[in-house]
This record gives sequence, C-alpha cells and structure tokens, in this order.
Amino acid sequence: MTSISNSYELLVYLKNQNLIEDHLEFWWPNSNSFEILIAAILTQNTKWINVEKSLENLRELNFLSLENLASCDLSILTQAITPSGFKNQKSKRIIQLAKNIIEEFQTFDSFCQKVNRTWLLNQKGIGPETADAILCYACRQEFMVVDKYTAKLLSRFGYEFDSYYDIQSFIVYGINENYDKIIALYGYEISLNKLYSRFHGKIVEFMKRNPKV
Repeated sequence: MTSISNSYELLVYLKNQNLIEDHLEFWWPNSNSFEILIAAILTQNTKWINVEKSLENLRELNFLSLENLASCDLSILTQAITPSGFKNQKSKRIIQLAKNIIEEFQTFDSFCQKVNRTWLLNQKGIGPETADAILCYACRQEFMVVDKYTAKLLSRFGYEFDSYYDIQSFIVYGINENYDKIIALYGYEISLNKLYSRFHGKIVEFMKRNPKV
C-alpha cells in the first residue's frame, strides 16, 4: 500500500477509488433520522444485514417513531429485534432512551438540534462510537465516527493508537488542517458533517472490499 502522513492523504487515497456513489450524500443506508438512531444501537456487535431485518420488523409494527417506541410492549420489541442479537439488553435500553429523549427534549427534532455528546454518553448502552454515529448521521452534527475498520485500516499504514479518542483526534486534525485542500479536492465547500460521514463511509466500504489487503 501507499504511505500516508495524515488523514487528509488517507481521504485522497480513498476518494480516488470511487467507493461511494454520489447520490448517497451522507453514506448511511437510510436517510430517516429516527431509524438511524435506532440502527446505531442495533448495529452494536452484529452485522448490518441483521440490523436491516430488525428495522423491517419495527416498521411493520409501526415502532419507528419516538412516541410509539417509548410506549411499546417490551416483549414485542424484544422479539422484533431478535435478528440483531443481545435482544433483551438492547430492547430495554432502546425503550429507556426513547423515554429519556421525550423527558429531556420533548420531540425528536428538538433532540437532534440540542443533544450533545455528554448527554448521549450518559445513556445506558451508548459508548463513544454509537454516540458519534447518532450525532453524525441522525443529528447531522460535526462528529467523525471511527470504528474497528478505521483502526485496522490505519494499522495497515503503520499507525497504532491506544484509544478511540486517539484515532478520532488523528482523523479530525488532518481534516481541519487541510480543509482548504479538501474544498479544492471536492470542488465545492463541503460541510464538515457531510465530509465526516462520507469519510467514515469510504473507510467502511474500502475495508469491506479489501478485508485482507
């Protein structure tokens, strides 16, 4: 593989491979913000194909709204999300999260506008990666998601990090330091939220296509 000295060079390397179709503006497979919130929790420790099965079950039950989820029957929700694994744990945490959102923010739109990382990290079952996925993809805030794919890809380039936050700092620093170059690269003034979401998407898609490179 080629060498890189910062995350901007990694972005250029990935962008040249046309990993994401242009119409997938923010990369995440679904543009419905509330579904993204739920999917970010369901996808913990499982594959996306399993999450899709659970989401379809939730759609059929009309559970994919904040109010309906907060008041749904626990046993029915547990059964619906079985494909995603850890069904008992996840179902309890999803219902409690929905209730907490209503109590704190009243509506989901208000939640997206006002929620911060600290609040999310105080919710049971939400760690740094899930919090950043919710903020980036559901709330469209300027947060870069890093994950096991990011760590593995950077390892291939010779970079090893001690924590999630170290990886995130490396990625974010290179982007911010080279933002003018990135605007030239894209040909327009891309927002940081869109850039972070597409950058994360490129990393995921590259690693899926090149698992053993």
